Amino acid sequence: MTDGRPAAGVIAGTGVTQHFDLGRPRSVKTRYGRVTVYEDRSGDFVVIPRHGQGHRTPPHAVNYRANIVALERLGVKEVIATSAVGSMNDGFKVGDLGLAGQFLDFTKRREGTFFESVAVHTDMTYPYSRRVNEALVNAAKKLRLEVHEGLVYVCVEGPRFETAAEIKMYRTVGGDVVGMTGVPEVVLANEKQMEYSSVLVATNWAAGLQPSVSHEEVSRVMERTGRLVKQLIEGAIGGLRGQGHEGRRPKAER
Repeated sequence: MTDGRPAAGVIAGTGVTQHFDLGRPRSVKTRYGRVTVYEDRSGDFVVIPRHGQGHRTPPHAVNYRANIVALERLGVKEVIATSAVGSMNDGFKVGDLGLAGQFLDFTKRREGTFFESVAVHTDMTYPYSRRVNEALVNAAKKLRLEVHEGLVYVCVEGPRFETAAEIKMYRTVGGDVVGMTGVPEVVLANEKQMEYSSVLVATNWAAGLQPSVSHEEVSRVMERTGRLVKQLIEGAIGGLRGQGHEGRRPKAER
């Protein structure tokens, strides 16, 4: 934002926030509540820790609407989110990085739209920005990182982990990874006509594909990969800024 252009927005999940070079926190007031936002010292993007200070907010209680509106108020047009996920895809191994291409929504009780009193039906054919995903792929190539594209993200309510039977079902209906935070975040971003991408980190095999699942395991893998995720995001945002906002594709092509 130092040159007057809108910053990009990063919604940082487990194990990522601490790797960015952040300035002082800023409180942004929205009709849904206040949000703490940090500007990266480069001025190229702002960061919202999805789970708040000290990772205290569980996934089902995250104020997703407030987070997206806070980014909107700061002029953000592009959002890159990070998510720790369990893998259900034999080709997407623990420690691998990927990009979401589609989602399946199995959440139950979240505030999932801004349009509660008017009939607005947002197109979700391609919920993740092809343009931002392309910038992430290009950044990965420069970093010599492999990034798996087009993964189907299954979002569940949490905060518990899934049963082996649930994972069997999610695999049957086409899911590649499972997480607890991607929806309604992606939906709300699309409702605000933001370009949204999600960087996925496989932190474990999903339930039934390994003996048990623990948050400690998730945290350990994210600690190892968090710096790479940060470098990937910074590279992608640098590429997007060089491209210029006039190059943004029409919404129907996202």
